[in-house]
Parts: sequence; C-alpha cells; structure tokens
Amino acid sequence: MAFATKAASASTSQSLSSSSSSSPAPLRLPRRATAVAWRRKATAVVRVVAGAAAPSVPVPAPAMPAGIGKRRLSVSQTMSRLKAQGKAAFIPYITAGDPDLATTAEALRLLDACGADVIELGVPFSDPYADGPVIQASAARALAGGTTTDAVLAMLREVTPGLSCPVVLFSYFNPILRRGVAEFAAAVREAGVRGLIVPDLPYGATCALRSEAMKTNLELVLLTTPSTPEERMKEITKASEGFIYLVSVNGVTGPRADVNTRVESLIQEVKQVTDKPVAVGFGISKPEHVKQIAEWGADGVIIGSAMVRQLGEAASPKEGLRRLEKYARSMKNALP
Repeated sequence: MAFATKAASASTSQSLSSSSSSSPAPLRLPRRATAVAWRRKATAVVRVVAGAAAPSVPVPAPAMPAGIGKRRLSVSQTMSRLKAQGKAAFIPYITAGDPDLATTAEALRLLDACGADVIELGVPFSDPYADGPVIQASAARALAGGTTTDAVLAMLREVTPGLSCPVVLFSYFNPILRRGVAEFAAAVREAGVRGLIVPDLPYGATCALRSEAMKTNLELVLLTTPSTPEERMKEITKASEGFIYLVSVNGVTGPRADVNTRVESLIQEVKQVTDKPVAVGFGISKPEHVKQIAEWGADGVIIGSAMVRQLGEAASPKEGLRRLEKYARSMKNALP
C-alpha cells in the first residue's frame, strides 16, 4: 500500500504535498481538513480516546486465533529474520472489497503463495486522502459494493489461519475512533491481523492507540517522510513496531516513473538512529524500482497502487487474479 497526507505528515513531521505533478487528477472525494483544523482535531482525539470514546467495560485481550503462533511469525519477527538473512521483504498492498471480498480473500491467498513476506490490506474509507487516484478509486468501488469494516474482519477471520505470512491492516483513524480504540484493536487482532498502519493519525496522538495495540500484541507501524525533522524521526523510529515505514516522496500514493534518488540517503539516515527494519513505500511500480531500493539497503519494499491496479482495472475478478499473480511474481523475483 499500500500510504501520506498532511495529517499523516503531522504524525511524522510537517506536511506532504497533495500530489505529484505527474499524477493524474484524483477522484472528487470529500475534501480534507486544513492542517490547522486537523491539529485541533488531533488534540481532541487524544482527549476523546482517553475518555468518553473508550468502552465503559474493559475489552479483554482476545483469544489467539487458530494458526497464530504456530505457522506465522509476527511482523517484527518476519522482518528481523529476513534482515538477518540479507533479504528484503516483499510487501504488497491491496484494498479490501475491490472488486469484492471473495476476490480479496483469494488475492490474499495468492499473494501468500507468490512469496509475500507481509501483506498490507487497506480498509476502504470515503476520504482516503493519503492515497492517489488509483487507491481512491479502489476504495470507492469497495464502498459502493457494500464493503464494511465488520465484513473485512469477518473475511480475515476465515483467511488468516491459512496464511503463512502476517497481515498488516491499513486504516484511516475515523473508522477506528467510531468503533472505539480498544474495541477496534481487539477485533482486529482476533481476526488474525498482526500489525496496523494509520496514515492520518498525528504522531503526538498515537499514545492511546499504541497502548491498546500493545495490550493485544498488535504491532503499530509508524511512518516517516523526506520532510520529517531528525528529532521527530528519532521519536518515530523508537515507537514504531514491526518496521519503519519510510515514505519515499512528499506526496500521495501512486506509481512514479522513477524512484526518488534521495531515498538512498533517507534509508541510511533512518538506519543511523535505529536497528529496526526499514521498508520503503509510495511510487514503487516496476521490478527495477524494487531492485534499486533493495540495493540501497531497504529491508522491505512496499508496492501499493500498482498492485491494486491489477485487480481494479481487470475485466473480471478471475482476470484480475491472473494479472495480480503475474505482477506479484515479477516484483518478488526482482528482489535479491
């Protein structure tokens, strides 16, 4: 996904540009709040999460789903094992419910069979403003088809026990807040999910979510960007679990012709302050991109929009799965 916005950048530093000049015009989805309004909202979120929004009855840690711990490692264990072997993780992203949840279930199994080391699954949201037009369109199709968070979690409860790789859920904060942070974390973990990415939650507002995630053994992956100040980047890398999500550009998700050459130095900057694995995302769409980023020292490569396009732009779900398999194998094979 795979995931930055002005809100996401608040969680990592300043702001990301709304789009790259080469990206096609995004869909007309609900407009995002201004940076000032969002900062106020983020402050309110901290207060709400800490108080009234929390369930009146504590939510106990869920029972370990079937298959968890027996067949699959956690996200951090998976990334650390690959790092020790000198390999970079293949991390594909798809949107849940596009074109439908039955196809999503098959796509998860297919990506696992194609050698995915971690899979990011996006929960469709009506205002996915960290994303470019491809994932925006994907989310719109999924919502139009009736996909809900509950339906996504029900599907995952059926699928995750049979997967060999961990699943990380990519969700905007609004659905989490509506459900209640503690209840959401427990439900996600019960569905067999091992990690969580929330691109629009400011870093300063992550405390409550991090606390609930830790209670349920859910790893909260945080993002850092090219514009993140060094001190804030150090804080983010210290708090992030699973891996550090390094956003390669100041902009939204979407394929680019070339990888930002600054990524090489950004990877090294992050590695100077942490020994945690670093995965690079945004703008990666070609085997040569994957190979280049791995050679620069990334511990993982995240492919979102280009992966989503294989399913979303196919004439049928069956054709989409064929396209997805061919594309996923080409990207996996490009890794050293």
